[in-house]
Amino acid sequence: MRDSVVMRWMVAALGLVIALSLTQELARPETTDLISAGTAESTLRRAIPILLAGLGGIWAERAGVVNIGLEGMMILGTWFGAWGALEFGPWWGLAIGVAGGAAGGLLHAIATVGFGVDHIISGVAINILAPALARFLSGEVFAARSGGGITQSPRVESVGHGDLPFVSGGDMFGWSTPDLFGWLSDQGWFLVSDLSALLSGITSNVSWATLLALLLVPASVVILWRTSLGLRIRAAGEHPVAADSLGVNVYRMKTLAVVVSGGLAGFGGAFIVIEQTGIYREAQVQGRGFIGLATVIFGNWQPVGAFLGSMLFGFADALQLRDRTAVHALLLLVGAALAALAVRAVLRRRPAAGTGFAALALVVLWWYSVSEEVMRELPPITPHVATLLVLVFASSRLRMPAANGLRYRRGQE
Repeated sequence: MRDSVVMRWMVAALGLVIALSLTQELARPETTDLISAGTAESTLRRAIPILLAGLGGIWAERAGVVNIGLEGMMILGTWFGAWGALEFGPWWGLAIGVAGGAAGGLLHAIATVGFGVDHIISGVAINILAPALARFLSGEVFAARSGGGITQSPRVESVGHGDLPFVSGGDMFGWSTPDLFGWLSDQGWFLVSDLSALLSGITSNVSWATLLALLLVPASVVILWRTSLGLRIRAAGEHPVAADSLGVNVYRMKTLAVVVSGGLAGFGGAFIVIEQTGIYREAQVQGRGFIGLATVIFGNWQPVGAFLGSMLFGFADALQLRDRTAVHALLLLVGAALAALAVRAVLRRRPAAGTGFAALALVVLWWYSVSEEVMRELPPITPHVATLLVLVFASSRLRMPAANGLRYRRGQE
C-alpha cells in the first residue's frame, strides 16, 4: 500500500477529531460525551467485531468471492466461542470461535468455489442456517447447565485487560505509573484535552483480545500486499483466467481466502461473547456482520480503510448508548458537513448537487436549533443511518476487485 494512502486516512481521522472537538465546544445544550475517554473506550470495544467482519470481507472479496454470509459466520463464532470458553477457558474460546466461523467459511467456499453456487444465495443460506444451528446446539448443551438455556449460555470469563504504563496509569512491577493522558484530559484545554481523553480511552483497560484484533490490520496489509501468497489471492480476484494461465491454483486461493474470512468473522463473534457481554445470547450479533460488509465498501477494499470505517460505526454505536444529548450535538456536525459539501459542489460547478446539499443542511440545522434532544427512536438506529449515509456518499469513488462476485470455472473465459 502506498504511504500516501495511509497518510490521507490519518489526516482525515485527525480532521474528524478536530471537528468533534469544535462541535462539543459549540453544542447547546452542553455535552461532554461527544469526545471523552469513556466514549473512546466504548467506541474501540464496539468497533472490534465490525473491524473483524470487515477484514473477513476484504479477504474473501480480494479473492473474488462475495461473502454475504459474514453475519452467519459471526453467529457461529458467538456460540462456539461461548462453548469453548466454558469448556477450556477464554483464550481457547476465542480459538474455537475462530474455528466455528472458519467452518462457515469453508461451507461457503465449497458451495461457491467448488460447486459454482451464486455467492449471494450461498451467503443468505448460511445466514439462515447459522442461527438455527446455534439454537439447536444451545438446547443440547447450554440448557442443561446452571445459568444457561435454549437462548443463552452461562457467563464466561474475559481474557483480561491491561493499561499502557506512564501514559494511561498502568502498573509496572507493582508500581502505579503516572497517568499522563488522564492528567491532560482534566485540564480543559481545547483540542489538547480532547485528544488526550481519546488517547486515554484507547490505551487504558484495553483487552488483550482487542490488541490481537488490531494487529490483524497490519498483518492483513502485509500478507495481502507484500507476500507471494497475497499476490496470488488478489490475482484470483482480479483476473482468475490470467492467474490460472500463470500456474496459480485459483480454486485453492479462493477457498483459503474464504476460510480465513470466516475465521475472522468467527473471531468477531467470539469477541462479542467473551469481551463485550460475557455471555452468549441469541441474536446478539445484531447485524454487525452486515455493517462489517459495509466497512469493506467504505474502506475501498483496503484493511486500513475498513479499520477507520469500523471506528466510525463503532462511534455511532457507542454514542447512542451513552448520551442522547451527544447524539443531538451530532446534528450540528452533520449540518455543517452538508453545508461544506454544498460549497464544494458549487465550486466544482455542480449547481444541482449544491442546491440539494444546501437544502439538507438547512433542514438539519433547523432541526438542531428548535430542539434540545433527539427523539428516543433515533439513537438506536444511528449506526445504521451512518452506514447508509457513508455508502451513499462514498460509493462514487470506489473500485472493487474486477472479478468480485463472478462465477469462475477452469477452462471457461
